[in-house]
Amino acid sequence: MPGGLNLEQLRKRAKELARAEGVKLTEAQFRLARDHGFPSWPKLQAYVRRVTEHGDALHHPYHQDVGYYAERALGLLASAEDDTPGAKAPFARWNQPLTRDGARAVVAREHGFVSWKALRNHVKSLVDSGEPFARAYRAIEARDLAGLGKVLDEFPWLVTARGTNGNDLLGMAGATHDERLSRILLDRGADPARGNVHGWTPLHQAAYSNLPLLLDLLLRHGAPVDVPARGDGGTPLVVALFWGHREAAEKLAEHSRAPGNLRVAAGLGDVELLEELLTSGRGGAHRGFYRPHSGFPAWQPTDDPAESRDEALAWAARNDRVDALRTLVARGADVNADVYRGTALAWAAASGRLAAVRTLLDLGADVNLRGTFGGPHHGEGVTALHLAAQSGHLDVIRALVESGADPGARDAIFGSTPEKWAEVCGQPAARELLS
Repeated sequence: MPGGLNLEQLRKRAKELARAEGVKLTEAQFRLARDHGFPSWPKLQAYVRRVTEHGDALHHPYHQDVGYYAERALGLLASAEDDTPGAKAPFARWNQPLTRDGARAVVAREHGFVSWKALRNHVKSLVDSGEPFARAYRAIEARDLAGLGKVLDEFPWLVTARGTNGNDLLGMAGATHDERLSRILLDRGADPARGNVHGWTPLHQAAYSNLPLLLDLLLRHGAPVDVPARGDGGTPLVVALFWGHREAAEKLAEHSRAPGNLRVAAGLGDVELLEELLTSGRGGAHRGFYRPHSGFPAWQPTDDPAESRDEALAWAARNDRVDALRTLVARGADVNADVYRGTALAWAAASGRLAAVRTLLDLGADVNLRGTFGGPHHGEGVTALHLAAQSGHLDVIRALVESGADPGARDAIFGSTPEKWAEVCGQPAARELLS
């Protein structure tokens, strides 16, 4: 049992405490439970039984929103359907089909509960349960360094424990953008190489959030740079490039440029590698990774060299690599292609890449082209101007309008103009500019 919590030993200690203090056994049990952070003896007993039965394989619930687990179940299902090994394994382990109900059953069983309903009932009272993993998560969420240290002092094994879908505390700490939390966990033995069921490591999270200081910290502790997540080729570098996080990408590229395909060459602006890959025809390798989370729709990359070129154009655009843009278009890339959730101009506008926007317009990009972007319930029939307005990129808005972008264009889902997108997304300066 992690941390030495053993039910028989706890019962024995309760009896000894009752005799020593001259109190009833129930009072001694209550005191013992409170000493371990639990509100009652039954809560402590239930927790110890569950952890004893499942051991280190147990996924500890930590988020008190029931909807969170439903979303994680859908994410697990999507990753399994993408053939991610770590996501497929629990479906096989619990003999469940690749369906929504099957995913919920898997998530429940991984948490030590016999049904989805039992997990939901437990989660509703999680905030008052006293469970150590949930307490540590709340400390991380609150950026409470002292609180995190305190619960880790009491339960040192928490640094190796897993939460929902295999997420550990180190991975969660990376999402807070506070490197001090990660340092506490690393100093206590947290494993920077460990991934969740999607293969997502703390280094992936740091790349996803563009946190160079955290990248440095993880790399000093030996975090591996070439581990894929969410599909073949999904290294931390590729995750950084997907979002146009140049600072993180350039830091990671100092250690490795794997998988070294057209995406990477374009995103890093490595024209020499770009030319080599275009000439050799090897640029389309290792493109199994295509989405950073299940909020993006399913897609199947092909071996079509034209698709690889057109996709690389969008990766160059979001990273503001104008030389790569020119090279790719000169070598046949379609400047208006929408390979997967966004044309090159859409990505450049959404990322605020003014140089890329101007270069693409010079290369013939259609300033009013309607395409896709992001999740399926967000970006359908959108223009580059919608995306620039959404993020408040004023210089990009000006450049697009000067090139003939239509301020009255309406997207296909909400029927809204770029001005309305700016308003809804809290960009008053962009709204004023467009009005």
